[in-house]
Amino acid sequence: MDMLEMPPRKKTPAKKSPKRSKPDVKAVLRERTREVEVLYRISESISSTLDLEAVLKQIVEVVVEVTKADSCLLYLVSENRDELVLRSSKNPHPKLIGRISVGLGEGITGWVAQERVPVVIPRHASDDPRFKLFHNLPEDRYQAFVSLPVVTKGNVIGVINVQHKRARRYQDAELALLSTIANQVGGAIENARLYDEMKRQTLQLDTLSQVSETVASNRVIEEVLQLIVMTTAQMMDSTICSLMLVDEESQRLRIAATQSLSEAYRRKPPLRIGQSISGRAVKEQRPIYVSDVKKEKEFFYQDLAKRESLCSLLSVPMLSKEKVIGVLNTYTSTLHAFDDKEIKIMQAIANQAAVAIEHTRLMEKSFEMQEALTVRKLVERAKGYLMHSRKLSEADAFRLLQRQSMNMRKSMREIAEAVILAGELEGGSMDQS
Repeated sequence: MDMLEMPPRKKTPAKKSPKRSKPDVKAVLRERTREVEVLYRISESISSTLDLEAVLKQIVEVVVEVTKADSCLLYLVSENRDELVLRSSKNPHPKLIGRISVGLGEGITGWVAQERVPVVIPRHASDDPRFKLFHNLPEDRYQAFVSLPVVTKGNVIGVINVQHKRARRYQDAELALLSTIANQVGGAIENARLYDEMKRQTLQLDTLSQVSETVASNRVIEEVLQLIVMTTAQMMDSTICSLMLVDEESQRLRIAATQSLSEAYRRKPPLRIGQSISGRAVKEQRPIYVSDVKKEKEFFYQDLAKRESLCSLLSVPMLSKEKVIGVLNTYTSTLHAFDDKEIKIMQAIANQAAVAIEHTRLMEKSFEMQEALTVRKLVERAKGYLMHSRKLSEADAFRLLQRQSMNMRKSMREIAEAVILAGELEGGSMDQS
């Protein structure tokens, strides 16, 4: 059977795949070039100094330039790793730097540090349930918000907050660059911190050496105490450093030395043992730290603290042979968490000061005893002359010396020496005749 000729099949046209938009190579190249330039600038600027404050300032300036931000706040984790402290910002906040802090997990900043995850809010940032309002910061009213953790060696050491006054849709490339910056600067901040710590330890050793030399010197006690508060204030970067001594009779603490020029502070009333922070340090015989005295209800001088812009306080008892003779105080103008090293160095200085004071007191008592013995011998000689020359009894001769001392407002030693001199002159003239 003949095969039927089959009609040729129609070729179905192949489906055309949708045209893929070609990436803008020039735009990508520009973005990559910009990123390299930014990172180079950061690397160059932060490697040019090991000063922590300068490093933080340069980081903020670069971030602001990259993002055209209206605000940039940089927080660092405290040495105790329990909170973040504001350390630098675009708009200078001299009275707030070091004073504003948030706990880990507190507010968006604390949440970012705890979770190690960036937060991006394009609008109405204050509506976020994690947001915490600081009434002193105008930046809290801004709309757009980006918060990124600063990480180095696997540890979060800080948080960078970028803010815009108006709502803003952050581009992926922009966020990627911010993350790169945050990762890049972690090492620089840590190096600057280590350098800062090294400088501080060197200063502490120098201070201890100076205090030891001062204590061992033959200076009067007032000068010794003044030098101690001056060197301590320099070492601790104190706004005010003061040394208060216990008055044994009244059982109150009074200022014996301070480097503060404030008359209001110098004239503040004494404290009872156990009263306020310094009084407690003496009573409990242990160092006491307060993060912000203006918020501490137990602190006795609230109004003074506000006028003098005082913030953190460390009070260390001055111990000599298990006896507390006073307290050494250091105040800062910004929030400062005193670490164990600072507390130990303060305690060492306080104890050396206590030794110097007790040594001086013993010397004074020894001198007083010697003086009393000398006066007694002179009075005995003067009484003997009066008893012989005026035919007086011993009691009458002593009362005569006392009466002369009161009437002439001179000491018994001066009266006795005058009587003895008169007797010697009279005896000499009689011998010549």
